[in-house]
Amino acid sequence: MYLRGGRLCPEAPAPTEETPAVTTRAAEFLSRPFALGRTTVPNRIVMAPMTRKFSPGGVPGEDVASYYARRAAAGVGLIVTEGTYVDHPSAGQSDSVPRFHGEESLAGWARVADAVHAAGGTIMPQLWHVGMARKAGQPPVVTAPPVGPSGIALDGTEGAGHVMTQADLDDVIQAFADAAAHAERTGFDGVELHGAHGYLIDEFLWAGTNRRTDGYGGDLGSRTRFAAETVAAVRAAVSPDFPVVFRFSQWKSENYGARIAETPADLAAVLTPLADAGVDAFHASQRRFWLPEFEGSGSDLNLAGWTKKLTGKPTITVGSVGLDNDFLRGFAGESAAVATLDDLLDRLERDEFDFVAVGRALLGDPQWAVKVLGGKVDELLAFTPEQLRVLA
Repeated sequence: MYLRGGRLCPEAPAPTEETPAVTTRAAEFLSRPFALGRTTVPNRIVMAPMTRKFSPGGVPGEDVASYYARRAAAGVGLIVTEGTYVDHPSAGQSDSVPRFHGEESLAGWARVADAVHAAGGTIMPQLWHVGMARKAGQPPVVTAPPVGPSGIALDGTEGAGHVMTQADLDDVIQAFADAAAHAERTGFDGVELHGAHGYLIDEFLWAGTNRRTDGYGGDLGSRTRFAAETVAAVRAAVSPDFPVVFRFSQWKSENYGARIAETPADLAAVLTPLADAGVDAFHASQRRFWLPEFEGSGSDLNLAGWTKKLTGKPTITVGSVGLDNDFLRGFAGESAAVATLDDLLDRLERDEFDFVAVGRALLGDPQWAVKVLGGKVDELLAFTPEQLRVLA
């Protein structure tokens, strides 16, 4: 280990007969620091946000702080927390998912941030509103209805929730801005807005759930308006150099073939207004990071790669990194074996994207980052579904 920017980082091993070439390349391309605004992330490894439901009453405890700090101490450069509910009655769907509002919850998050910083990492909360993924009667506010751009559920059911009025939109935008301001005051290193997987912000982006006829619906530019206004409000609520990351996806939680962009031009129409509104980096969520995003385009760029090419902004790739199957298999009760990092490193070497987010592999092996960076890939542990049920 050695000090870089005041933090301990694994040192790249010198090539030897016992050190495979992929190990040397992993250290070379993953151990480089990267500046996002005022935050210098000590390396390119990100812990992906994963909902854990271990915060009773929405308050993260010492076990949550230890869980994140353990990964930071083992070499993860940036922690993106599990999704945290913004302060809106319809934002959530569980009383065990943490909130990012209220004195007790924010105090808990301050302890989490302190623990991660003490371990040498950086950390951003993911700010979340679940939109029409919520079912009527769910906590934390059981009387609150599901809300969305058109009241359409992800499976296409019409009339499943409340169609948001302008006042509703303004309230939610303010809730995201307030949460971002709380994050800066609490000592976090940036924020990530959850605009993926069929949750509220993404429901505006996707034609399947957005059938509005006002300025927030219609063509791609109009469907992007709510997301862009949310980003702009967040940007205005924090310091100019406080990083704002936006996570997005093509697929939705109940529709894995859904797409918001059929072509690179479509993707540019969605992302350019967000970049202009103040996004510093994009987190492009795929189920399998190695798949080309636009078949027939003549390019094998993945979603993060196209995003970087089109916007010029730094990007985070994610999707079954380090494992041999996607997350759906885990939820179906299947284990995942350790997979090669060759293709990932090839893409990093080409500067296709800037960061690599690791999810289930970090649940299966909290030491994943330090093992990869330290040349101990043969010691990596596989993922098992049981790890979804514990906080370790």
